[in-house]
Amino acid sequence: MIRTVNVVAAIICDSMDNKTRIFSTARGYGEFEGKWEFPGGKIEEGETPQDALKREIREELATEIVVGDLIDTIEYDYPTFHLFMQCFWAEVVSGHLELKEAEDARWLTAETIDSVEWLPADRALLEKIKKSLMCK
Repeated sequence: MIRTVNVVAAIICDSMDNKTRIFSTARGYGEFEGKWEFPGGKIEEGETPQDALKREIREELATEIVVGDLIDTIEYDYPTFHLFMQCFWAEVVSGHLELKEAEDARWLTAETIDSVEWLPADRALLEKIKKSLMCK
């Protein structure tokens, strides 16, 4: 039986009220090194998805965020595991998005969101995000 990995991802935007850009990072390690994703990570036992997301962003980016609405839940079968990823809007409340694990980062707009090579699971979110960015 293939294992399920339960994770959360932050779609960090410039403003929850007026979304024009989102923040993405390029993996700095492992099988998917150099591929782009939304920052986040695994939910630890006893954590809510929102608490896990705040902790992960603090650890990975030395930044405090406020977690907004759930955008979508993505399920994706990678060769060695099944990914269950809850994706939330988020906004920076303090800190400077300092890269602790990623090799690169970019702020992307609806026009530039397709300019990076996304991980397959993250790619599933792009159309929803583009619509949110374009509606503003």
